[in-house]
Amino acid sequence: MTSQSPIRFDDRTAIVTGAGSGLGREYALELARRGARVVVNDVGGSGAGEGASSAPADAVVAEIHSTGGIAIANYDSVATRHGGESIVQTALDAFGSVDILINNAGILRNGRFDELTDAQIDAVFSVHLKGAFYVSQPAFKFMKQIRYGRFLFTASSSGLFGHPWQANYAAAKAGLAGLSNVVALEGADFNITSNALLPAAWTRLADEIDWGWRAECSQVDDAFKKMTPPADPARLSPRSVAPLAVFLVSEQCRATHGLYSAAHGRYGRVFIGATQGWVCPDPSTVTVEDVAAHWERVEDRVSYTEPLSVYHEVLDVEQARLRQATQSE
Repeated sequence: MTSQSPIRFDDRTAIVTGAGSGLGREYALELARRGARVVVNDVGGSGAGEGASSAPADAVVAEIHSTGGIAIANYDSVATRHGGESIVQTALDAFGSVDILINNAGILRNGRFDELTDAQIDAVFSVHLKGAFYVSQPAFKFMKQIRYGRFLFTASSSGLFGHPWQANYAAAKAGLAGLSNVVALEGADFNITSNALLPAAWTRLADEIDWGWRAECSQVDDAFKKMTPPADPARLSPRSVAPLAVFLVSEQCRATHGLYSAAHGRYGRVFIGATQGWVCPDPSTVTVEDVAAHWERVEDRVSYTEPLSVYHEVLDVEQARLRQATQSE
């Protein structure tokens, strides 16, 4: 381990949604421990999004206060525009600023893809995806005024890699990765960064998992059976995720437009790339058979790019076309 100067958040205000337990609680505690003023938001419902209680948020605030930290509770739901605005307004009224937003609130409602109901889809989308919009929009407007901001969106390996019986959850989480990328692009000129985190931790959401998928998805179940349970339960502890999350919203972190994984003690970058592929000489005449004939080059991941935007992808294609033309001469 190398020695580093302590990372502090003095005079910074952070909002953490879904901070009444699990990952959100750890983020809030760590930020407060390092000097941040924290808005602890939690509606106090179950892992499936049912019910409400002020107790979880109040308990985290009390814990922060007991160690000399500064925090205030908020019980609004992220799933409505009014709720999102109220959460941000709570920070502005209490502390006069919003410097950091960790979108962590979430619920889980499992079901086979072909059996998911509107209620299951809408509830998950409302909390995860629309909720992130509702809180982030007013926060972003304020951050543009002060020309500083740090966003962290909680994506998921379920969304980027997949998990059976979680199509609604996966789609919402993958959407958060795209949302984070756009916030990063639009915030760049205002000193606003945005990243997405894929955390692996055993929280109350894990208690909502329906393991019936194991009998129907053999390919995934085979991998599940081969896993060796970690000897140290701390590798699945929410506490193990907090260091990466807190670093990503620190002033010292310059990274933006990124996806990062905290899984079983491994901290790493996750990326979406595009292979150099096959660039056809004349797109107006290309056929299905042409694509099939060049499929190995389409799939070849030896050379790839990681486009910053749709326009950067076009530039990458143009550069690939020029390289291909040069190689054929």
